[in-house]
Amino acid sequence: MQSGWAGTHEWVLDFEPDEPQRADPLMGWIGGGNTRAQVQLRFETREEAIAYAEKHGLAYEVETPPPRRFEPKSYAENFRYGRLENWTH
Repeated sequence: MQSGWAGTHEWVLDFEPDEPQRADPLMGWIGGGNTRAQVQLRFETREEAIAYAEKHGLAYEVETPPPRRFEPKSYAENFRYGRLENWTH
Protein backbone atom coordinates (compact mmCIF):
# COMPACT_ATOMS: atom_id res chain seq x y z
CA MET A 1 0.00 0.00 0.00
CA GLN A 2 1.23 3.48 -0.76
CA SER A 3 0.17 6.61 1.03
CA GLY A 4 -0.24 9.64 -1.19
CA TRP A 5 0.15 13.34 -0.49
CA ALA A 6 -3.49 14.27 -1.20
CA GLY A 7 -5.17 16.15 1.62
CA THR A 8 -1.94 16.73 3.54
CA HIS A 9 -1.43 20.40 2.71
CA GLU A 10 -4.18 21.86 4.88
CA TRP A 11 -4.77 22.50 8.56
CA VAL A 12 -7.80 21.02 10.35
CA LEU A 13 -9.61 22.39 13.40
CA ASP A 14 -11.43 19.65 15.36
CA PHE A 15 -13.61 20.37 18.37
CA GLU A 16 -13.08 18.51 21.64
CA PRO A 17 -16.14 16.55 22.81
CA ASP A 18 -18.10 18.25 25.61
CA GLU A 19 -19.47 15.00 26.98
CA PRO A 20 -18.44 11.35 26.73
CA GLN A 21 -20.01 9.24 24.02
CA ARG A 22 -22.55 6.62 25.03
CA ALA A 23 -24.03 3.53 23.44
CA ASP A 24 -27.60 3.70 22.17
CA PRO A 25 -29.62 1.16 24.19
CA LEU A 26 -31.64 -0.05 21.20
CA MET A 27 -29.12 -0.27 18.34
CA GLY A 28 -25.83 -0.21 20.23
CA TRP A 29 -24.43 2.62 18.09
CA ILE A 30 -21.96 4.93 19.75
CA GLY A 31 -22.96 8.58 19.82
CA GLY A 32 -23.89 11.52 21.93
CA GLY A 33 -25.70 14.82 21.94
CA ASN A 34 -22.68 16.86 20.91
CA THR A 35 -22.97 17.87 17.25
CA ARG A 36 -19.76 19.94 17.34
CA ALA A 37 -17.78 16.68 17.38
CA GLN A 38 -18.94 16.11 13.78
CA VAL A 39 -17.53 19.44 12.55
CA GLN A 40 -14.10 19.78 10.96
CA LEU A 41 -12.95 23.18 9.73
CA ARG A 42 -10.16 23.20 7.13
CA PHE A 43 -7.74 26.07 6.53
CA GLU A 44 -5.05 26.74 3.95
CA THR A 45 -2.41 27.84 6.48
CA ARG A 46 -1.66 27.36 10.15
CA GLU A 47 -1.95 31.10 10.76
CA GLU A 48 -5.52 31.15 9.41
CA ALA A 49 -6.54 28.33 11.76
CA ILE A 50 -4.97 30.08 14.77
CA ALA A 51 -6.58 33.41 13.85
CA TYR A 52 -10.01 31.73 13.61
CA ALA A 53 -9.62 30.05 16.99
CA GLU A 54 -8.47 33.27 18.67
CA LYS A 55 -11.25 35.32 17.03
CA HIS A 56 -13.91 32.95 18.39
CA GLY A 57 -12.29 32.49 21.81
CA LEU A 58 -11.47 28.82 21.32
CA ALA A 59 -8.65 27.18 23.21
CA TYR A 60 -6.39 25.43 20.72
CA GLU A 61 -3.42 23.14 20.51
CA VAL A 62 -1.27 22.97 17.38
CA GLU A 63 -0.01 19.55 16.34
CA THR A 64 2.67 19.78 13.68
CA PRO A 65 2.90 16.85 11.28
CA PRO A 66 5.92 14.57 11.62
CA PRO A 67 8.49 14.70 8.82
CA ARG A 68 7.83 12.16 6.11
CA ARG A 69 10.50 9.73 4.98
CA PHE A 70 10.49 8.59 1.42
CA GLU A 71 12.25 5.33 0.63
CA PRO A 72 12.23 4.66 -3.11
CA LYS A 73 11.79 0.98 -3.94
CA SER A 74 11.71 -0.96 -7.15
CA TYR A 75 10.18 -4.26 -8.11
CA ALA A 76 13.67 -5.69 -8.66
CA GLU A 77 14.39 -5.32 -4.93
CA ASN A 78 12.15 -8.36 -4.34
CA PHE A 79 14.65 -10.61 -6.11
CA ARG A 80 17.93 -8.98 -5.07
CA TYR A 81 20.77 -11.29 -4.00
CA GLY A 82 21.74 -10.88 -0.36
CA ARG A 83 18.32 -9.63 0.67
CA LEU A 84 17.88 -9.69 4.47
CA GLU A 85 14.12 -10.22 4.63
CA ASN A 86 12.45 -13.50 3.72
CA TRP A 87 10.81 -13.62 0.33
CA THR A 88 7.18 -14.64 0.53
CA HIS A 89 4.75 -14.95 -2.27
